[in-house]
Amino acid sequence: MNLQISKTADQSGLQAAIAAEQMLRETLQKQDTARLLLSTGASQFEFLTHFVKRDIDWSRVEMFHLDEYIGLPESHPASFRKYLKERFLQHVNVKRAWLVDGEGHIPDVLQALKQEIARSPIDLALIGIGMNGHIAFNDPPANFEIEEPYMAVDLNDTCKDQQVGEGWFATRADVPKQAVTMTVKQIMKSRRIISVVPHQVKAEAIRNTMLQLVDPQYPSTMLKTHADWHLYLDQASASLIYRWCEPAAGE
Repeated sequence: MNLQISKTADQSGLQAAIAAEQMLRETLQKQDTARLLLSTGASQFEFLTHFVKRDIDWSRVEMFHLDEYIGLPESHPASFRKYLKERFLQHVNVKRAWLVDGEGHIPDVLQALKQEIARSPIDLALIGIGMNGHIAFNDPPANFEIEEPYMAVDLNDTCKDQQVGEGWFATRADVPKQAVTMTVKQIMKSRRIISVVPHQVKAEAIRNTMLQLVDPQYPSTMLKTHADWHLYLDQASASLIYRWCEPAAGE
C-alpha cells in the first residue's frame, strides 16, 4: 500500500490525479487502450476536477463505472450516470464509456456488463470508501466470494444516510432500496487501485480500514490485500490515524 496524506481535500485530489495520469500513461505505453474504472460521490469532486485537466490521450481510454441506483431516472441529481456525464464525460473524449443503466432490465444490464468486463482487465480503478466502509455499493457485511462481476444489492440504512448527508436526497425514504454494483472480487481484479478519501466524515471509515483485520463487516479492509493500492487522504480524513503538525515558523 502507498499512503499519501495532504493538508486539504483539494491537494489530495490533485496528487491523486497526477498519479492517475502517470499510471494511465504507463499503461498506454504498453498497450493500445487503457481501461479506467471511476467511482462517484462528494468525495470524488476534487479529484475529478483535476483529473479531467490532465494531459492524457483520452481517445485511447475506455471508462467503466462502479454502481448505479436501480430505478432512479438519469435526470435525478443523485444519478451516477448524470454525475459522470457532467463531471467527467463532458470534459474528456474517451474511446468508450460503459455506464450502468439502472433504469434498464437489470438481468440484461448485468449480462451486458459481464460480457464486456470479461474482454480485458481494468487497468486503473478509482475506488472510494463509504462512511460505512463500503466499496462501491458492497455494504457490510460484504460478499467477498461472489464471482459475478456485477450484481444487484439492497442498500443498508447507513449507506442511505450517507447519501442524505451529502445532499443527494432529502430523506432516507427517498433513497432507492437497491442498486447495481461491481462486486468486491471484480474490483480486486483491477491491476492498480487508487482510493481518494477526503473529509472528516470519512475519518472513522479510514481508521477501520487501516486498523481492522480483513473482514466483510469492514468491506474496505479488502483493499489492503491488493498488491498495488494507493490511498490518498486529507488532514481531516486521516485525523484518527495520524496527528497533523504544522511546521514551526522558519522551518
